Amino acid sequence: MIHVVGGVYHEQCLRPNWDQLHGSGGRAAAALAPRLAGGVTLSTFVDGRWRRNLEARARDIGFAVLPSPTAHTIVFSYIHPLSVPVIYPPPHLITRAGTLHCDSDVVLRFGMMEGDARVHGKRVVYDPQSATSPDWFSSNGSRAEELAVVANAHEVKLLTGISDSQAGAQEILARDKAAVVVVKRGSRGALVLTAASVDAVPAYLTDSVFSIGSGDVFAAAFTWFWAHELLAPRHAADLASRATALYCSSQQALVPSQSELIALSFPPVVQKANPGRVYLAGPFFNLPQLWLVEEARLHLRAMGLEVFSPLHEVGPGPAEVVGPADIDGLKGCDRVLALADGADAGTLFEVGYARAMGMPVVALAESLTEEQLKMLAGTGCTVTSDFSTALYKTAWL
Repeated sequence: MIHVVGGVYHEQCLRPNWDQLHGSGGRAAAALAPRLAGGVTLSTFVDGRWRRNLEARARDIGFAVLPSPTAHTIVFSYIHPLSVPVIYPPPHLITRAGTLHCDSDVVLRFGMMEGDARVHGKRVVYDPQSATSPDWFSSNGSRAEELAVVANAHEVKLLTGISDSQAGAQEILARDKAAVVVVKRGSRGALVLTAASVDAVPAYLTDSVFSIGSGDVFAAAFTWFWAHELLAPRHAADLASRATALYCSSQQALVPSQSELIALSFPPVVQKANPGRVYLAGPFFNLPQLWLVEEARLHLRAMGLEVFSPLHEVGPGPAEVVGPADIDGLKGCDRVLALADGADAGTLFEVGYARAMGMPVVALAESLTEEQLKMLAGTGCTVTSDFSTALYKTAWL
């Protein structure tokens, strides 16, 4: 049996359109249920409005749910999958609903905004799930015979105060007496640390990337393969990375079998010592265009890439100044992300210049016609209509 303890939240996204009741606990339970018929239980908080919805979904998918009351089922509202969500109620107004208790052989515990969970288990996977104030696993009395902490690099830094992910993970190994620490690094895969080893696990390339809840699927798959199937940590994390790629490309939360995951055709992302430098081509003549440039730059830098943005590095000015400065900046980059909507002349010129130099180009184009896309597609540019996919494909070039 696997006991999942975690939040159930209402998720909304504008682009691509998404309106679902999932959250970390709900998504993980749904992903694990087909692998263990009748053997997955979810303990969570849910308000009266959403309880019937959750219980009906649990019956349909095949997991048991132990709901505890809360004042509000929290809403996470995204503009795009990588954006910082608007949370309702605002975090400072969320009423804590108490502490859930769980004692089971295998436990997957997530951090929650609306309450806490004290768990005991033989093999426990803990994902702190907090962008601001993650808790140490043992700080509330939780215990595990064998503990795996699965956290993203930002959470590791917040927990330990250490910027280097590997050093921070080693601190978690020591302080929480963990057997395994997995550091999720987004487009760069993951690090897997034990007392005896440090291993890197790749991310896997997909044609599209829907990242809302991807960490939940990773944690669920790692729980299945490490805590239930008793696979070695590095192998379990690699299979979890493959399951995450499947989710990002399909938006379906599943934990396939080991053989099914190995058979998937997703190639691994090859990591380089130098992540690269992106030329961010795009118009910035009105507020929507300025917002898109700012948003793209923010997330590319968060992925570890250097970014040359004409808006930030050169700015407006006369043609005899702006033109040469932009081209000099382009020559110092190794890839281009082109915000192509509007078919801006300057952006298309920069794309053509880059392709003439043999530089790879990813073009984000939501509203261009087939005719307008002809030269981009015909000269080998990678064209996508999805913003987060464009960012990931740029990082993976």
